[in-house]
Amino acid sequence: MPTVLGLEGSANKVGAGIVRDGAVLSNPRATYVTPPGHGFAPGPTGRHHRAALLGLVRAALREAGVEPRDIDGVAFTKGPGMGSPLSVVAAVARTLAQLWGRPLLAVNHCLGHIEMGRLLGPAPDPAVLYVSGGNTQVIAYSRRRYRILGETLDVAVGNCIDRLARLLQVATPPLP
Repeated sequence: MPTVLGLEGSANKVGAGIVRDGAVLSNPRATYVTPPGHGFAPGPTGRHHRAALLGLVRAALREAGVEPRDIDGVAFTKGPGMGSPLSVVAAVARTLAQLWGRPLLAVNHCLGHIEMGRLLGPAPDPAVLYVSGGNTQVIAYSRRRYRILGETLDVAVGNCIDRLARLLQVATPPLP
């Protein structure tokens, strides 16, 4: 199986992971943290990712024990997510793929989460209630395709929870 470098940075977390033969070889991450009661804005979050991402790529290669020549492809989160952080990740992914002469694969953020669940768990054909800060969808996997059965068009459940926590000034530290 191929060895793939994956870059994710659709919101306040940014990471660089390496996967080979269905095994996660490395997955260093960095989180943009704001004071309790404050949300994160696209501009500062994107600047955080820009400062952290190349170091995370170096750490991922080192932890995985691979060199750029061992990477067969570069994957990145294409969205949904926050524009500035996503554009940072896309630019780094495109640059690395071009420098290394490797194919580039854009990955839907929601489906990336679900695929990791399929890779690491026992559900080959999941039906999922996907809830994140900006997206709420009911997604099912059938006949080798994902199908969105329903989604919010206004405030996502995760965003609602985030807003309530800020209103109540409840600390919401990043969790794994």
